[in-house]
Amino acid sequence: MHRQFEALARAMPVTRPVTERLLKDGMRIIRLPAAFLLILGGCFSFLPVLGIWMLPLGVMLLAVDVPLIRPTVANNSIRSRRRLSVFWRERIRRRRRLAADRRQREQD
Repeated sequence: MHRQFEALARAMPVTRPVTERLLKDGMRIIRLPAAFLLILGGCFSFLPVLGIWMLPLGVMLLAVDVPLIRPTVANNSIRSRRRLSVFWRERIRRRRRLAADRRQREQD
């Protein structure tokens, strides 16, 4: 799980201080309520301030303290990051191909 949080911190450097603080050993008393609040906030993602991003983050925080769900959450996190990476790579490739086709048509 710590690798997944590290990947999250690399993707969004602003989150690094918060995640480092929350992942310390003595922070379980804060980590569990924060996880439940994030999961609850993710369930109410239709409200303007809350978002669906809160749900996976809350589950990841919960998995730090609940060993039973840790392998499943870690695997899903890895798969999600991989799928997102492939999606963005394909999207960029498609846009470049469309731009090249458009330039080719303009030259003809």
